[in-house]
Amino acid sequence: MTSTRPSPVRRAALAALALGALGTIWAPGAWAQGAWPTKPVAMIVPFPPGGVADTVARPVADSLSRELKQPVVVENRAGAGGAVGIGAVARAPADGYTVLLSLSSISILPEADLILERKPAYQMSQFKPIARFTADPTVFVVRADAPWKSMAEFIADAKARPGTYNYGSSGNYGTMHVPMEMLKGQAGFRMTHIPYTGAGPAIVALLAGQVDALATGPSTVAQQIKAGKLRALAHWGDQPLASLPEVPSLTQLGYPVRFAQWSGLFVPAGTPDEVVQRLRTAAARVAVDPAVVQIIEKAGSPIAYLDAPDFQAYWDQDARTMTSAVKRIGKVE
Repeated sequence: MTSTRPSPVRRAALAALALGALGTIWAPGAWAQGAWPTKPVAMIVPFPPGGVADTVARPVADSLSRELKQPVVVENRAGAGGAVGIGAVARAPADGYTVLLSLSSISILPEADLILERKPAYQMSQFKPIARFTADPTVFVVRADAPWKSMAEFIADAKARPGTYNYGSSGNYGTMHVPMEMLKGQAGFRMTHIPYTGAGPAIVALLAGQVDALATGPSTVAQQIKAGKLRALAHWGDQPLASLPEVPSLTQLGYPVRFAQWSGLFVPAGTPDEVVQRLRTAAARVAVDPAVVQIIEKAGSPIAYLDAPDFQAYWDQDARTMTSAVKRIGKVE
């Protein structure tokens, strides 16, 4: 018998929409809300095209444009593992015309700056979360012509030849660097880290044979895996991946490390409540927009929507976990 109950994502989005309607009725000066937006909104993506953040941002921005009746324009501002773009939004006017589509690296970089004895590019307190859209366990991939057919083979080879192999990432302390360092520590092997400016360039480097492996979100490599160009050996999750059900988790293989590369929408902390509520309502609609769901799921990343309060709680917990992981990694120049 087919269930007619809405999915958890759809139930969460419907609840957010209901709260949004109440907010519109009761919020003081709520139709100040009607005055925003009166011009295009910039959506800053702190990584180059081709990575997880960009893959999510493009359909989300298109759908938000329809909801807000103003263009939402994606701007890629890459550099320093995401700190350049994230810092730019932290310093932007809190007027709703600059929003951030970031990955979980937003939780990592301030602690990394402290370890490197430099002033953080931003503080997490400078942001207000709007919605989480995806949350995917990272996957470990190699080229399809690589000799390793399993994670056990790769780890055994890496242990036998310490430092021989290298891996690419989106930058020091980024969401492709931290999970690899967690795995190296747990499994006891050494690899050389090669940082790039984002996931897109790192994947290009892997395909070109410049690096031997990398860890990234499923959505950025699903098409290359299907095309027979890359091979996934393991993932950092607890449950089977819908897009790669045959790929085992590292926990299953005896290495209890977990890492999720999530994507979420943020605004500067001082953004007016009326604008925040409008964005929350719009984001809830975006999360169930069939066009958005289809594009992101086709890329290999199911929607995992959370409205602002639940997202804040999730972010707080994730930040604590990531801060501990970065401290264990220590100083990386």
